[in-house]
Amino acid sequence: MDRKLLGQRIKARRTELRLTQKDIADSIGVATSTIQRYETAAIESVKLPVVEAIARTLQVSPAWLIGKSEQMEADFSSDFPSPQITDDVVTFPVIGEVAAGYEHIALEDWSGETVEIPRQYLHGRPKSEYMVLSVRGDSMYPLYIEGDKVLVLKQSTLNRSGEIGLVRYDGENATLKKVEYVKGEDWMKLIPLNPSHPPKLIEGVDLEQCEVLGIPRLLIREIDQ
Repeated sequence: MDRKLLGQRIKARRTELRLTQKDIADSIGVATSTIQRYETAAIESVKLPVVEAIARTLQVSPAWLIGKSEQMEADFSSDFPSPQITDDVVTFPVIGEVAAGYEHIALEDWSGETVEIPRQYLHGRPKSEYMVLSVRGDSMYPLYIEGDKVLVLKQSTLNRSGEIGLVRYDGENATLKKVEYVKGEDWMKLIPLNPSHPPKLIEGVDLEQCEVLGIPRLLIREIDQ
């Protein structure tokens, strides 16, 4: 496998979609440094399940990503090995909905839907520190699309400006957005990845009705065949 070509194609497609290395890492549940090593061809062992997960996030064919095909269009029927099955899973209720747009009331009811998450993706943290929400809307396309389930690590602050977070604003609305801010200044900007949606500036007294609920750590997506 041509690791240099793999890295070039990951970086080129990621840049085209205006995604950061952390965006990709968060969507598939790996460290940002893993994506960095893939892009710089510094990784010694290429893990095919990780490559396939990256390909899904980038909406490209895994075979194209590793240089086995010149057809870039997504084709997930390629000859990648089946993922390992594990019985060590944690069952989460899919509670409420999180809008990938704006003006969507944050529901906290439970319809009975559940998902099973391999315990390894909790990174040693207890189940109580996570929640799983369902995505509605397309403002965070292509990273998040309608119907996606997102494993969110509960925390009340973001790690840095530019990180994607789950934010409640106006006291009742919740949204997944890239969040920009400057420490010490009285504003926060919620930025969609889809350029057809405008950003939303929250400032002044409106910040009193705004809170960070968590950060996405894993994307769960069903692929129609």
